[in-house]
Amino acid sequence: MTKREKFLAKARNNPRGLSFDEFRTLLSQAGWEFEHQTGSHEVWYSPLGYRLSIQNRAGMAKGYQVQQFLNQHEVENGKG
Repeated sequence: MTKREKFLAKARNNPRGLSFDEFRTLLSQAGWEFEHQTGSHEVWYSPLGYRLSIQNRAGMAKGYQVQQFLNQHEVENGKG
């Protein structure tokens, strides 16, 4: 199992349990591109142009933002 697959599995099992650094790594490995940062918000774009704003909450990713990524990841890459 690759690092990306491990992060995807961890995110699916517990979206609130992913650290912010793990989430950023997962976004990057999934082909998403960091666009810019405004204040505490980082803006990332998927390979098909979907925009996602993420925030660091005490070192952890916000669960609903991880879920938004997972939903779009499945749309763009199929389930699995």
